[in-house]
Amino acid sequence: MPPRLKLFLPLILFLVLAAFLYRGLSLDPMAMPSALIDRPLPEFRLTELADNRPLERDDVIGEPALFNVWATWCISCRVEHPYLQQLADSGVPIYGINYKDEDEAARRWLQDLGNPYRANIVDREGTLGVDLGVYGAPETYLVDADGIIRYRHVGVIDERVWRDTLEPLWREIAALESTP
Repeated sequence: MPPRLKLFLPLILFLVLAAFLYRGLSLDPMAMPSALIDRPLPEFRLTELADNRPLERDDVIGEPALFNVWATWCISCRVEHPYLQQLADSGVPIYGINYKDEDEAARRWLQDLGNPYRANIVDREGTLGVDLGVYGAPETYLVDADGIIRYRHVGVIDERVWRDTLEPLWREIAALESTP
């Protein structure tokens, strides 16, 4: 290697490293791709939180809905809970997936804070979460009437997320469902 090139080698290495760091910092940390987009909601046989009755995939599909992964140990879930209640009160169907939680704590949470969910799927062991590719709570999946996952949101749902991202998709899916 020529001696002059050796002088510039640290600069070249620095520029390459800086380019990689810049690329990494410009990525959206909330954008976590899901291999399940445009694929069916996974099959499951778990129980419902309120009455321990069995719940399966076919029990919770049939209309466009949100599937919200939550837990009482999740601080962000407490933050998003009032907005989920608003959505449910406005007619948005939401199903809960109570993820790796204690049943009694989850029941108390819903009694104290309100229950925005049509049904709560108890995922004590996290098996449904694994099948969905859940990184943690909260996560929300938009599922069409046929049970196909159309979108995945990682993090808290608030008014901005609903208005700018989820609501347009939900309305589009609902309009497609009502077209003969």
